[in-house]
Amino acid sequence: MKDLPSSTVIVTGGSRGYGAGIAEAFAQAGARVWITGRNPAALQTTAHRIGATPFAADVADGKAWDRLMAEVIAQTGQLDVLVNNAGEGVKVGPASEQTDESIAQGLASNLTGAILGCRRAAAIMQKQGTGLIVNIGSACSTHAWPCWSVYSAAKAGLLQFTRCLLTELRPHGVRVTSILPSWGRTDFTEAAHLPPRDSAVLARCITPADLGRLLVQTAQLPAHLVAEEIKLWPMVQPMTQL
Repeated sequence: MKDLPSSTVIVTGGSRGYGAGIAEAFAQAGARVWITGRNPAALQTTAHRIGATPFAADVADGKAWDRLMAEVIAQTGQLDVLVNNAGEGVKVGPASEQTDESIAQGLASNLTGAILGCRRAAAIMQKQGTGLIVNIGSACSTHAWPCWSVYSAAKAGLLQFTRCLLTELRPHGVRVTSILPSWGRTDFTEAAHLPPRDSAVLARCITPADLGRLLVQTAQLPAHLVAEEIKLWPMVQPMTQL
């Protein structure tokens, strides 16, 4: 892994929340950062604020991935870090109340999009003989809670995909890591139409800056070490499992 000031980083879902915090942390560490998102206006605003390059794209669109990779390689000749952060709750509720459309969108946003990005990054990084892929999952991938079945299934699939990808890429000098955060101080709860958390609890949840620092530290590990999985809990959150 090169020093971060000479690194090229892509962060999906980078216009807000965890993605914006991750992208800002890498930019502050000196990396050249691209952020993606589906809202061009929000993307431009965040990119200007943190010093990143915006690229409007839906992660579930393979052609958009091709355009992104082509732009990054044309401008820098390398891809050092890919952070697959994009995802959404879509519809959090009982399985019986899901629609075919909400299920398909949930899988596309939380699983398929990351796999599409990994496929392209893997090919680039294998040729380089170096690189880091970080897939942002969720504590839902290993814990079961009511009404989270579709989201959890997607994140569990992403976790297992990431584990397998690491076994494939290790011989090429490429590292692959899963980060599994739980309650965050983002707009996820609001976007998923869930009841708001108490302000005292929210104040002690994971912040975008927290996750950003963790990702930079992960990228700065010596090249001969890999963090396979990191599960991050707020101390205020119950850790019960069904």
